[in-house]
Amino acid sequence: MRPPHAPAALDLAARSTALAAPPAAGETGDLPAWDLSDLYPAPDSKEVEADFASAEAASRRFAEAYAGRLATLDGATLAAAIAEYERIEERMGRLMSYASLLFSGDSTDAAIGRFYQSVSERITAISSHLIFFTLELNRLDDAVLEKKLADLALARWRPWLTDLRVFRPHQLSDELEKLLHEKEVTGRAAWSRLFDETIAGMRVPVNGEELTVSGALNKLSSSDRAMREAAARAIGAAFGERSKLFALITNTLAKDKEIVDTWRHYPRPGSFRNRANMVEDEVVDALVSAVTADYGRLSHRYYTMKAKWLGLPKLQHWDRNAPLPEDDDRLIPWQEARERVLTAYGAFSPELAAIGKRFFDKPWIDARLSPGKAGGAFAHPTVPSAHPYLLLNYHGRARDVMTLAHELGHGVHQVLAADQGYLLSGTPLTLAETASVFGEMLTFRAMLDAETDPRRRRVMLAAKVEDMLNTVVRQTAFYRFETLLHDERRTGELLPTRIGEIWLQVQTESLGPAFEFTPEYDVFWAYVPHFIHTPFYVYAYAFGDCLVNALYSVFRSGHPGFQAKYLDMLRAGGTKRHKELLAPFGLDASDPAFWKRGLDVIAGFIDELEAAA
Repeated sequence: MRPPHAPAALDLAARSTALAAPPAAGETGDLPAWDLSDLYPAPDSKEVEADFASAEAASRRFAEAYAGRLATLDGATLAAAIAEYERIEERMGRLMSYASLLFSGDSTDAAIGRFYQSVSERITAISSHLIFFTLELNRLDDAVLEKKLADLALARWRPWLTDLRVFRPHQLSDELEKLLHEKEVTGRAAWSRLFDETIAGMRVPVNGEELTVSGALNKLSSSDRAMREAAARAIGAAFGERSKLFALITNTLAKDKEIVDTWRHYPRPGSFRNRANMVEDEVVDALVSAVTADYGRLSHRYYTMKAKWLGLPKLQHWDRNAPLPEDDDRLIPWQEARERVLTAYGAFSPELAAIGKRFFDKPWIDARLSPGKAGGAFAHPTVPSAHPYLLLNYHGRARDVMTLAHELGHGVHQVLAADQGYLLSGTPLTLAETASVFGEMLTFRAMLDAETDPRRRRVMLAAKVEDMLNTVVRQTAFYRFETLLHDERRTGELLPTRIGEIWLQVQTESLGPAFEFTPEYDVFWAYVPHFIHTPFYVYAYAFGDCLVNALYSVFRSGHPGFQAKYLDMLRAGGTKRHKELLAPFGLDASDPAFWKRGLDVIAGFIDELEAAA
């Protein structure tokens, strides 16, 4: 279920290393910029004010018409009420999407920041008139609702109602729900904005050059070890100087979450996210247990080999993303990246490629490198009546091509699911990564199969393994960090040094004995945005990667009708859960063997590298 009018900025944490200072002018070709006028002409346009006025009036009429009456409505009338609720939410979603995308384009512009905050506050005020609706729906007795669902008009909304009622045991009184909703803009949202603006305004001095945080992080992938070390120490120093601020933000949000979770009776800090992802706590536990148990045969084994390839007795943390010595890391122009991705998509499914081509033919992608722009990459679905937008920071590296393939997968998924409508098109985070990771795998396989040079193949395999380790092992370690931090926060505020100790503990466990860590690494937890914006989001990357690995192995085995089933899965949007979606492929995420099947794909790539070495 899509949270009402919530911005969907995916992949910042997983892809935070794919950032950089700009390459030399012209080397990557002309990079596209998005045109947000498909949403609104400008922040001060009459269309923005008209939609605010329309949403305000419609939400008031809606409350007057339906508040306190849902139990008395027949199925057809209740279906009409949900349809009207969806129309109002979509109008607010369009406004919030526009403000969010503008802010992502330049969070240092004071006028944009003011507009973003104003939209957030006005949307919160308008949507307060609608809070009663989902609360009252959840107070309906199961038998009463089931009787109404016998009407075909209401039956369409069954998946949304089912997802909504997952939160029924955790629902508070109407007054408390309204209070929490209205205080969001001065609570969690305000602290998140402080985090974003702090990161965007930081400059990190590396070898005499003032870099954004994004540019400095990208230096950790440089082939020059001295450059990597200089960047790592500078990043540590920059965040170290602000460690009290980042610790305050982290502590405050963790305490805020504890208070809300306690009132709502969630059994543990990650439970809300699991409910929102429509996945059981036990399934997440099985995933995390499977990954942590495999640290030895995955990350520990790979990084031990990498230390030998680099000729180092031990790896420092700035060597984690270092290219292999034979990696020439040639620049790949944007046009070539486009062709590689679309060709790989087309070989799998012409329909998939045709949808993907729209993003390039129309101004739906922003790949430029500019100050104040959000780092990393994401796909924002906006609203079904418009279209998704992709944000990248394209530097012309092979990793950037993979990022493009990944984000395009999100975009295609969102286009295919849009027919389900605003309330039913959004997928849980655990499934939202399916098309993105699958698109990335298609592109990687196409590039690998076309490469005949053994040296280049090894470089490509190593890069793929590292991306998979960053997605599966690193994100699982991030999840472990959040779990330990939130658990300990319940006993009192954590000092920056203690947060650093927890960070170092999970990094040491996950990366293994090939590494040693210098003191500045203790504060690297501070730059990960998902810890702030969407607590416990990060395991969704590992979930998605392992799911796609298992799915891709089914495809490679020649499963009949795979492409058609795959497209149907994407079109389903949020109307089905993981058990229903995976059943046509003979997969079951509740089976421990499912996770092993996904991890075996990573292990197989490492086996191939080990044999080649």
